[in-house]
Amino acid sequence: MRKQRISKGARVPHDVKIPDYVIDRIMAKRGRLEVFDKFDSTKTAFLIVDMQNFYVAEVETAKSIVPNVNRLANACREKNIPVIWLVMSVAEKEGAPSQWPLYHDYFFTNAKGKNHLTKLSPGNWGHEIYKNLDVHSEDRIVSKKRFSPFIGSSSDLHAQLQNLRIENLIVAGTATNMCSESTARDAMMLDYKVVMVEDANAARYDDDHLAGLTSFFQSFGDVRTTDDTIAMLD
Repeated sequence: MRKQRISKGARVPHDVKIPDYVIDRIMAKRGRLEVFDKFDSTKTAFLIVDMQNFYVAEVETAKSIVPNVNRLANACREKNIPVIWLVMSVAEKEGAPSQWPLYHDYFFTNAKGKNHLTKLSPGNWGHEIYKNLDVHSEDRIVSKKRFSPFIGSSSDLHAQLQNLRIENLIVAGTATNMCSESTARDAMMLDYKVVMVEDANAARYDDDHLAGLTSFFQSFGDVRTTDDTIAMLD
């Protein structure tokens, strides 16, 4: 029986599955669904992408992944795996100029651009990590200026991971097909082994969630459930 990659049920934000033709393509290409069997905990980090008040309010399904994000974070801490919260910071502080003017000037209406700039600036409530997420004092919080923390001067995340001798990344957060996928793809381009957690990522629509996971699964890394991801940690 062909293994279904996207789970169903009340705990999952999106009721979707990887299409059969994609599974066929993956099997023909590499002869197996999962690329990675185990992650060495001493070489692994957990990235949580953009689970800030602004995005949790914008993406209705984001609240439903909070329990799984917290489960993953706690499982990682038990194995001394770094837990890293990525936060979108589009200005140095509230009221400061955009650090991504192209995006704000061309991809929004004037009103929506100002709203995005204001609410994702440090000092604004929208920039803060959602209150029901279990952030610990030993966790790292890394600001980024772009969808991906790995591109250009978006952040110093890559340098931090290299200093920690990290080779494997677990990616959760929102939105699946935007910042989560951008982060996961760019990580693989930098030779990290990457897992996107299907029931710990959320998008605005089922089709968006499926598009992000389907694209990533074919050529960039593994797509696994929260339970499967925890089980693969050595």
